[in-house]
This record gives sequence, C-alpha cells and structure tokens, in this order.
Amino acid sequence: MRANKTENETLSKAIDNMQEGLDNMIELYNELEEDMPLINFDKEVLEDLEKAKHIYGEEYVSQKLNTIVKEVLTWLDLDEHEEEEEE
Repeated sequence: MRANKTENETLSKAIDNMQEGLDNMIELYNELEEDMPLINFDKEVLEDLEKAKHIYGEEYVSQKLNTIVKEVLTWLDLDEHEEEEEE
C-alpha cells in the first residue's frame, strides 16, 4: 500500500488518537470498583419498583423510598451500636 505525505500524516494521527483512546479505556477499566447493591431486593419488589418508576417517575419514587427507609432506620438503635464499636 502506498500513501502520500498527507495521507501518511492523517493515518499517523488517527493511530495516535486510537492508541490514546485505548489507553484511556484501559485506565478506566483498571479503576473500576465492583458495584455492590445496598439492599438485595426480591424479584417481585424490583418488578414493582420498575412499575412505580414508570407510572410515577423515578424522582418521585426515590423520594418516597428515601422517606420510608429513613423512618425504618430510626427504629434501629444505631447510636448504641456505634458506641459499642468505639469501645
């Protein structure tokens, strides 16, 4: 295959850009952390959550769930266990 000076420079820049992109992808891959769910919901709950998000919108459902989870967490004596761990 033959190439003139302009084609050679264009191909060289393209290869450099591809290499830079590959290096960036490798760096991102190496920095990945495993995504661990906060709560393991049952299949039925996940299906209902998807339905609720579709009907009411993700922001509304998230707001409602946050309110409920905050309330449930007040039932647990988290401060007492925190003090025990410090001792």
